[in-house]
Amino acid sequence: MTLFSKASSTHSFSNLSTISTKTIIQMNDVWASYDAKNYVLKEITLSINSGTNYAIVGQSGSGKTTLLKLINGMMTPSKGQIRVDYQIPNTKNDKFKKSLSKIGYIPQNLGLVKNISVIDNILIGALPRISKVKSFFKIFPQNEINEAEKILHLVGLEGKRDRKTYMLSGGEKRRVAIARALMQKPVLLLADEIVSELDHVTAREIMDLIADAQKKFNLTAVMVHHDIQLGLKYANRVAVIKEGQKILELGVEGDKIVDFQSGNTSQQEILELYNTNES
Repeated sequence: MTLFSKASSTHSFSNLSTISTKTIIQMNDVWASYDAKNYVLKEITLSINSGTNYAIVGQSGSGKTTLLKLINGMMTPSKGQIRVDYQIPNTKNDKFKKSLSKIGYIPQNLGLVKNISVIDNILIGALPRISKVKSFFKIFPQNEINEAEKILHLVGLEGKRDRKTYMLSGGEKRRVAIARALMQKPVLLLADEIVSELDHVTAREIMDLIADAQKKFNLTAVMVHHDIQLGLKYANRVAVIKEGQKILELGVEGDKIVDFQSGNTSQQEILELYNTNES
C-alpha cells in the first residue's frame, strides 16, 4: 500500500499504475535544528519497512520527537534527505498536505478536544473525507458514524461513547487518541510517548492494542519511547538516540538482542542499557 497514487506509465508499462516499496521511510544523513545554530539531530540514517513496528528510544531531549516531526512534515531537515513513500514530507507542499490523512499522528499531549464526547473525538479522524460545510456543522455521513462505532468497540470504549473526554482516565484517553488516528484510515501511525506516565499494566494494554491494530490494518507504526525494554518487546527494530545521534539499532531474535548497526558500543554496554530499564 502506498500513501500516494502514481500516474500510469505509457508504452509497455501501461498496465502499471503504482510502485510498491518495501521501505516506506528512508532518512539519509539527516541533520535538524530549530535555530540554525545548534543541531538537535545529527547524521541520522535509517530505513523503516512497510508493515513493521519501529521504535525510537532515548532520554528526554535526545531528539526523538523531532524525528517524528520530520517524518510528518512539521519541520524540514537542515541537511540530508527524507522520503516517506517516495515523497519529501513538507506541510507547505500541497501534494504532501493532501496525503497527511494517511499519516495518523498522536502527539505527547494526545491532541484531544476535552469538552466533547468520545465518539465526536473519534469522528474528527474522518474530517478529511467529508465536505467543508458538513465538517463545519459536524454533520457526518452514517457510514462514517458506523465506522467510528466499530473502532470504538475495537479500542474497548463502547461503554464510554457519549462521555466527555476530560472525564476519562489516562489510559482511556490514549485509547481515544488511537481510535481517532485509526479513523483516518492511515497507512502510517506515529505515536510520541503514548504510554509515558502510565502504570506498567496499563502501558502494556495500550501497546497490545496498538500491536493488534497494526496487524489488523497492516499499518507501519513508528513509536517514541523512553524504555528500551518496551521498544524491544513490541518493535521489529529499535533505534537508540543519544544527544541527537543514532548510536544503536537493535532487535530481538529468539533469546538474543541483535545489533543491526555496527558501532563503538560494546556488548556489555548494550546489556547494561537494556537492564537499566528493568522494572
